[in-house]
Amino acid sequence: MNADSFVSRSDDGERVPTNWGELNWKITGDRMPGARMTFGTCLIHPGQRNPLHSHPNCEEFLYVVSGTCEHRLGEETVMLGAGDIIRIPQDVRHWARAVGSEPVFALILFSTGQRRAVDHEGGGVA
Repeated sequence: MNADSFVSRSDDGERVPTNWGELNWKITGDRMPGARMTFGTCLIHPGQRNPLHSHPNCEEFLYVVSGTCEHRLGEETVMLGAGDIIRIPQDVRHWARAVGSEPVFALILFSTGQRRAVDHEGGGVA
């Protein structure tokens, strides 16, 4: 066993720029063979949101590190701030919007290394 094959360094990850912010996939089943979870970061620019989407094969946890966002979960919307976490069940449609003048920076964790996303708006989900 080589411990380095289990470590994702600060410069590692698959950075995916979007029109609303950026995703950075640090650990996935493709990047780290054998991983049974996906871990990444999400940056949402002020006033922007990611598209309405769902995950057919996993649940998601979103932990807000900084900023404030409104998060749509199904038909409800909740406000989240630094230190808050939300569990998004499998197949539930959701999005997050950064409110205020500060971007939202969040940690995102999925219950599979092979996370899938379904875009319900046609804008593209990474």
